[in-house]
Amino acid sequence: MDLFEYMRSTNMEKESPLAARMRPRTLDEVVGQEHIIGKDKLLYRAIKADKVSSVIFYGPPGTGKTTLAKVIANTTSAEFTQINATVAGKKDMEEVIAKAKDLQGMYGKRTILFIDEIHRFNKGQQDYLLPFVEDGTIVLIGATTENPYFEVNSALISRSIIFELEPIPREAIKELLRKAVYDAERGMGSYNAEIDEEALDFLADISGGDARHALNAIELGVMTTNRSEDGKIHITLDVAQECIQKRAVRYDKNGDNHYDTISAFIKSMRGSDADAAVYYLARMLYAGESVTFIARRIMICASEDVGNADPMALVVATNASMAVERIGMPEAQIILSQAAAYVASAPKSNASCNAIFDAKAEVERTGNLPIPTHLQDAHYKGAAKLGHGIGYKYAHEYKNHYVKQQYLPYELSGKEFYKPTGNGYEQKIREHMKRLKEEAEE
Repeated sequence: MDLFEYMRSTNMEKESPLAARMRPRTLDEVVGQEHIIGKDKLLYRAIKADKVSSVIFYGPPGTGKTTLAKVIANTTSAEFTQINATVAGKKDMEEVIAKAKDLQGMYGKRTILFIDEIHRFNKGQQDYLLPFVEDGTIVLIGATTENPYFEVNSALISRSIIFELEPIPREAIKELLRKAVYDAERGMGSYNAEIDEEALDFLADISGGDARHALNAIELGVMTTNRSEDGKIHITLDVAQECIQKRAVRYDKNGDNHYDTISAFIKSMRGSDADAAVYYLARMLYAGESVTFIARRIMICASEDVGNADPMALVVATNASMAVERIGMPEAQIILSQAAAYVASAPKSNASCNAIFDAKAEVERTGNLPIPTHLQDAHYKGAAKLGHGIGYKYAHEYKNHYVKQQYLPYELSGKEFYKPTGNGYEQKIREHMKRLKEEAEE
């Protein structure tokens, strides 16, 4: 590196965005992700031992995918090369591979290739990497916000370990923001700024586990806020709201308001008020609630409160849950709105929900009653000699594919657990079961 390159590198480090300057340099500085980089975890041990194999980091923006790659770069003895799939092409990869072969042949040195946004590569570009990952010419580290099982070639997936990163916890975001404000070496400490606890709470909540988003807001606040009479820059709640262009909503994800809002959301869907359901959905989304949490609640309501009155409700809710995981915000809000409106508007029945609780109560009351002999398995050794399966009537051999026989234990003969209502599709179920029994053969 010549003098001019050194000066350029130094100036870029000083003038780079706060989020880049605050990026952890070692594993001990990384916040969150203990489930993959805790001291007893595989990735932690692999990085410490400089034995990283091909991996793909998958998770939402700002959760540390590039950070972990940089930590590996700072700890490895291998050559570390980075490219971004949004701008790189095959020629860039050919240059990396050629250099990697030279280093391996002349010095026995490994090359780690970090590809950010790897899902942006098309199939041909991903296929090009395969033989070089296979023969060890490069160790691949990919980073993606998209589900790699959908967006990355299965051949690359099979040669890599997938690590899913989670949104950074709220308290970890707050600690990171404090360091950003008061750290004079890498943060904004030289600006003599202070941040209120209310502003910290708001930014930690609204960032949704995205550290970069929170740090960008802090940097904007410090750089654009006038000093007070005491000579300090005060980052208040008002300043934080201005920086992130969102108004603080009273919504603590661990407090009463969280539970009150989700309760109102569920009760509005159960009560067939689509307008109220979408309103409470909007409040949760505005406050930064997890889209996967919301999707789970819609699925539960679709089964618990709609049930078989509209069997498609659970199908819509389940598909919505898978879709929001793949797509993410902001488009996920459209999918959640569709699912919530559908479930709210659907005919309601909790008959199938009541059935399982009534059946569980019966099991607790009577224990494991004997299963009728004709329903027992006749295939295992000695079962036939014990009479198991004898007398069983195969339903498909009878009219309407139905035949009367004892299915419940004899002690519960005539007991009903599932009682279809007259709502929606359950009316058809009830009529169907009634007809079967009336026309049944003995």
